[in-house]
Amino acid sequence: MIDIKLLRENPDLFIQAARVKNIQVDIGGLLEVDRRILAAQQELQHIRTEQNQAGKQIAQLTGPEKQAAIQEVSRLKGRAKELSEEADKLKGEYDRLMLLAAQPADEGVPVGKDDTENVEIRKVGEIRKFDFDPKDHVELGLTLDIIDIDRGVKLAGSRNYVMKGAGAMLYQATLRLAMDMMLKKGFTPLTVPVLVRDEVMYGTGYFPVGADQTYLVERDGMSLAGTAEVPLTAYHAEEILDADELPRKYVAMSACYRREAGAAGKDTYGLYRIHSFDKVEQVIIAPNDKDQSIAFHEEILANSEDVMQALGLPYRVVNVCTGDLGQGPVQKFDIETWMPSRNSYGETHSASRFYDFQARRLNIRYRDTDGKVKFCHTLNNTVIANPRILIPILELYQNADGSVTVPDALRQYMGGMEKIEAK
Repeated sequence: MIDIKLLRENPDLFIQAARVKNIQVDIGGLLEVDRRILAAQQELQHIRTEQNQAGKQIAQLTGPEKQAAIQEVSRLKGRAKELSEEADKLKGEYDRLMLLAAQPADEGVPVGKDDTENVEIRKVGEIRKFDFDPKDHVELGLTLDIIDIDRGVKLAGSRNYVMKGAGAMLYQATLRLAMDMMLKKGFTPLTVPVLVRDEVMYGTGYFPVGADQTYLVERDGMSLAGTAEVPLTAYHAEEILDADELPRKYVAMSACYRREAGAAGKDTYGLYRIHSFDKVEQVIIAPNDKDQSIAFHEEILANSEDVMQALGLPYRVVNVCTGDLGQGPVQKFDIETWMPSRNSYGETHSASRFYDFQARRLNIRYRDTDGKVKFCHTLNNTVIANPRILIPILELYQNADGSVTVPDALRQYMGGMEKIEAK
C-alpha cells in the first residue's frame, strides 16, 4: 500500500512508477476520489459540530424558534446520512485504486520493459565444458528412473511430475540443506499454512495484481499460496511489535502452487515451469529504516548465494529492471543458475525489498524507542526451490556413463550416496 500523503505530494512520481512497472492504474482518478472523500469528511465534521450546538440550543427555545431549530437538526441529520453513504461508496473505489498503485523503484534500478533488460551484476563459478554429449535433465531422469513426468501428468494434468527413488531423495536433500544452512544463520523456522485467506493475498500484494496466477478455493474465500513469503510476511498482520523485537528473521519450507496463466507454450519442457513445487523461503521483518533494509537485502541475497556455492553451481546475479520488478518491490535481485539444456542462465531465486509497502497493507507496525508507532519494512528471498534447482544439479553433475554425481553437500542427506546410477 502506498502512503497517500506521499502520493498527494508527488503524484507524477507514482504515475511514472506505474508506467515503468507496466501497472495499469488511474492515479489521477485515485487523487480525485481522495479529494472527494476528504471534502465529505470535512463537511460531515462541520455538520456534527452544528448538530451538537443546535441540540444544546433547542432546550432553551420555545414556540416557532424551537420548531425551526428541530427542523434544522432533522435536515442536518439527513445531510449527514447522505455524506456518510457517499464517503462509504467513495472509500470502496479508493481502496480498489489504492490496491493497484505501484511502489516507485529505488535509485539504481534499471529502467526496462521485461526480463530481457535485467542487468548482470556478477557471475560466480565456472561453466562446465563437457568432453561428451551431455543429456538434459529429462533424459537423465528417465534413464535413471528418478523422474516420471507422464504419470505426473496422468495424476494432475500438464506441468506436473513425480520424483521417485534417488530423485525424491535428491529433491528432499536440497531442501534440508537449505533449511540447515538458514538455521545456522539464526533464522527462526516456521511451519505455515499454504491455504490462506484472501486478505492475506491482498496484504502481501499478490491480489489484485497477479491474481490470475493463483489457485482459488472460492467457496471458502481461500487461496493456495505460490510462496511461503505470503504466510511468513503476514504472520504479524494487525500487530504492533516492540522495536527491540526487530528484526524478525523467519524461514519456512512449504509446498507452493502457481497456475502459470499466460505461460502456454513457454518453458513447457521438463521441470522448469510447473504448477506445484516446494521451496524454502526467508523473510525479514525489519525496522522502518532505508539503510537497514538495504543491508538486510544484501544479507538475504548472500544467504542464497552461500547455498549455491555449497552446491557448487555456477550462477549470476542480476539487478531486475522496472518492467520485471512487480508492483510492490523497490528493488529485486535475481540469482540465475547455468542450465546446460537451456544453454543459458535460468532464474532460480528472487530477493526483494519492499520498504513499508506490504506492512501498510497488512498493518504490521512497531513501537519505536521514542514511543512512535511506525510501519515495518519487509524483505524476502528464495533459499532454494525444487524441482527447478534439480535441472542444473542433474545436468552439471552428470557423467559420461549416464550417472549423476551427488554434490558433496547433499550426501549426508542421502545416506552417503555418491552417485545416482541406473539400476
